[in-house]
Amino acid sequence: MNDNHLETEQYQERNQIAFDFKGYLFKVLNLWKFVLLCIGFALLIAYLINVRKQNVYKLSSLISVENDQNPFFTANTSISFNWGGVSGKVGKTITTLKTRTHNEKVVDSLQYFMDYLVEGKYRKVDIYKTAPFVVDLNLSGKQVLNHPIGIRFLDQLHFELFTQFESETRSAQQYDTKEMVSISVPVGDFRQQFKVGEPISLPFMDATIYLRHPEHIIKPQSEYFIQFNSFDAIVNHYQSRIFVNTFNANASSVLQLSLAGHNKSKIVDYLNTTAAILSRTELERKNLYASNTIKFIDSTLQAVNDNLQDFNNEMNTFRKQNKVFNIDAEMTEVSSKLKELERQKEEERIKLDYLNLLETYLNTKTNYTNIAAPTSVGIEEPNILTSVKTITSLAIERQNMEYTTREGSDLFKDLDRRIEAEKQVLLETISSTKSTINTLINSINRNMANFESKLSTLPEDQQQYLRIQRKLDISQEAYDLYLAKRGEAAIVKAANISDITIVDEAKDIGGGKIGPNKSLNYMMGLMMGFFIPMFLIFVIFLLDTTIHGSDEIEQLSSIPIMGLIGKYRYHNNLVVFEKPKSAVAESFRSIRSSLQFILNKTPKPSGRTIMVTSSVSGEGKTFTSINIATVYALSGKKTILLGLDLRKPKIFDDFELTNDYGMVNYFIDDLDFDDVVNKTHIENLSVVPAGPIPPNPSELLMSNRMEALISNLRETYDIIILDTPPLGLVTDALELVKYADTTIFMVRLDYTKKGMLQLINAKYRGGEIKNISFVLNFYKHKTNHNYGYGYGYGYGYGYGYGVYGNAYHEDGKRSTWKKVTDFIKRI
Repeated sequence: MNDNHLETEQYQERNQIAFDFKGYLFKVLNLWKFVLLCIGFALLIAYLINVRKQNVYKLSSLISVENDQNPFFTANTSISFNWGGVSGKVGKTITTLKTRTHNEKVVDSLQYFMDYLVEGKYRKVDIYKTAPFVVDLNLSGKQVLNHPIGIRFLDQLHFELFTQFESETRSAQQYDTKEMVSISVPVGDFRQQFKVGEPISLPFMDATIYLRHPEHIIKPQSEYFIQFNSFDAIVNHYQSRIFVNTFNANASSVLQLSLAGHNKSKIVDYLNTTAAILSRTELERKNLYASNTIKFIDSTLQAVNDNLQDFNNEMNTFRKQNKVFNIDAEMTEVSSKLKELERQKEEERIKLDYLNLLETYLNTKTNYTNIAAPTSVGIEEPNILTSVKTITSLAIERQNMEYTTREGSDLFKDLDRRIEAEKQVLLETISSTKSTINTLINSINRNMANFESKLSTLPEDQQQYLRIQRKLDISQEAYDLYLAKRGEAAIVKAANISDITIVDEAKDIGGGKIGPNKSLNYMMGLMMGFFIPMFLIFVIFLLDTTIHGSDEIEQLSSIPIMGLIGKYRYHNNLVVFEKPKSAVAESFRSIRSSLQFILNKTPKPSGRTIMVTSSVSGEGKTFTSINIATVYALSGKKTILLGLDLRKPKIFDDFELTNDYGMVNYFIDDLDFDDVVNKTHIENLSVVPAGPIPPNPSELLMSNRMEALISNLRETYDIIILDTPPLGLVTDALELVKYADTTIFMVRLDYTKKGMLQLINAKYRGGEIKNISFVLNFYKHKTNHNYGYGYGYGYGYGYGYGVYGNAYHEDGKRSTWKKVTDFIKRI
C-alpha cells in the first residue's frame, strides 16, 4: 500500500510539473484545418490592407550651412559682423527647420491647408497640382473645416458646387488671422452653379475658382473636391514628419532634408520651399546689423541734410544783402582753424548723441538685436565694439532659442545673466567714454574761444560771413561722411549672401516609394495567422480538463488500464450478442481475458463479483456492464447482472424488460429474490433490474439483505456483474466495493474530467478500493491525444445507445450539424 501511495504521488507531481508538449502537438495537428483557415484569413486581411493603403514616398534634398563672408568685407570695412562659426550654425539651422514658426511660414506660403481631391476606388485621393483648376482663397473669409466640397464641371466655363451638411453649425477658420470660428450652414443637400472666375461668397466658403490651364478641355460632369483643414493640424503634421540630418561625417555642414507622404509633388514643393524660406530668413538675419545701421544713418542724415539746407539758405540770403568781402590771408587761416575745431566738435557731439541713445536703449529695452554699428558714427573704442558685438550675438541666440525652449528654463536664465553682465560692462564703458568726449569738447570750446577772439577785430558782417561759411562747410562734410557711411552699409547689405545654400533640390525622378511594405504585411499576416491560432490552441489545451487519451491517464493515476472500447453505431447496447464479429465485441472479449487474469490471482471456490462504476453519468457504465455480462455468458459462464443504480436504472430496456420490480422490491422484502430475477434470451445470462426508484437508496444497499444476497449468488453463479451508481456523484458505489473481487472504473475519452480521477486515486491510496482497473470508452485508435496506447483494431465505430445514436444518418455518416459541433468541441 505504501508503494502504491508513493507511486501515485509521483504521478501527480509529474502531472503538475511537466507540460505535455506531445499532446499539444497532436492537438495542433488535429486542428490543422483551423490553423490553415486562420492563416488564409490573415493573408486575406493583409491583401485588403495592401490594396487599400496609399503608396508612401520619401524624397530628400541637400543644403549646405556655410559661414560665407561678404566679398566686400576688408580690413578697413567698418560695418561688419560675424555671427559665429559653422558648427554653431548647423545646430541652429537644424533647430530652426523643426520649429513651428518656420513650418508655419512654409505651410502658409504653399497653402497646404487646402486639399484638391478626386474620388478614388477606396478613398478620396489628393491630386494637388494635377487638378484642372485653382482656388483663390479670400484669406479673411471663413472656410469650413474637414468637410469635402464637391465641384462638378458642367462645361468649360460653368461648374456646380455641391455638398451636404448634417448639422446646422460647423467649425471654420479664417486663414489670415488663423482664428477658429463657428458658422451656420444649410442642413441637407446644397447645390449652386457658378461661373469660372466668379467670386463664391457662401457661409462656408469664400473664394474664386480659376482654370489652371484655360487651354485644356475639361470633361463635362467631371467631379472634384476641395477640403479645408485646420492650419495648426497641418503645421503639426509637417513639423513632426520632416527629418533633418547631417549628410555624412565628412560633410557635417551639409544637411539632408527628407519628408515622406502620399503625393510626391507636395513633398518636392515642401522641401524646396522650406529650404528657400530658410535661406531668405538667414539672409535677413545676416543683414540685420547693416539694416539697423542704415536705419540709424538715414535718421541722422535727414537731420544733417536739413541743417545743410538751412545754412545754404542763410548764406544765399547773406550774399544778397551784403557785398562780397576780401578778407586777408591771416584771418582766412584763423577761420580755417576755427572751422576744423568746429568740425571736431561736431564729430564728438555726434558720438556723444549716439552713446546717449545707446545708453537709453540699453536701460529701456529688452531686445538688443536692433543696435546700430558704433562705427557708423566713428566710434572705434575696442571695448564698446566688442561689447556691442557680444550683446547682439547673445540676443540673437536667445531669440532663436525661443522657438524650441520653454520660457523660464535654465538656458534662458544663463543667457540673460551673460547679457546683463555684458550690458553692465558696456554701460560703464559708455559712461567713461562720454566723460572723455565731454573733456575733449570742453578743450575744443576753449580753443575755439581763442580763435573767435582774434576774429572779433573784423567787422561784424565779415565775422557773420565767416561763421555761416564754417557752418556750411562743416554740414557739407558731415553730410558727405554720413552719405559715404550709408553707401558702405548698403554695399555690405547688397553684397551679403545667405549662409544657407541649396546643394541638391528635391525632385521627382521616379521611385522614392517606401510603403506600404506589402511583403512585410503578408509576412506579418502569415505570422499572425499562424501564431494566434497556435496561442489559442495552447490556451485551450492548458484550460482543457477533459481526458483525451490513455497517456493522460498514465500521468494522472497509477491505476492500470484494463482495456479499450471503441465507438460503435448500433440501436441498442447488446453489441457483443448481436454483432459478435465486431471490433467492439472483440474488445470486450479482451477485457474478459484481462479480468480472468486478475481474478485468477486470488482463487476462490465460489463465484466472482465484478463491479462496474464511473465518476459521473454518461460514461458508458451500463453499456459495459451489459456487454461484459454477455461475453461471460456466451463463454459458458453462468452470469447474473444486478442493476444496483437505484437512482437512475437503465439495464432493463435492452432486454425488453420492465422496471416495475427489481432489486428495490427485494431490499424492502416486498418480493423474494427469485421473483425479481429475469431470464434473458441470452443463454446463461440473468438480469435483475433496479426496480422502482426508492427514497433511500443508500440505506437499502447497506442492508443485511445485500450482504446475504451476494453470499448466495456466489454459490449459484460463476460471474456476478454489479452495475452501480457513479462513484463521483453519490456514495452508493462505495457501499458495494466490499462485495467486489475486482472493480472496473469507466473513463470516457473527451468527456471525463481529469479532476474526477482524484477521488478514485484517493480511495485507491487509502485502500478503500482494491483490484481496480480503468476501461477507456469512446476510444479512437488514431486520436491525436492517444499516442501511448495502440490497441490494433482500428476502432472507428461508435455505439448508439441513448442520444448518441441520433448523431448519425441511416447510412452511417455523421450529420453536418454533428460535424460542426464536434469541431467546436475539439477546439
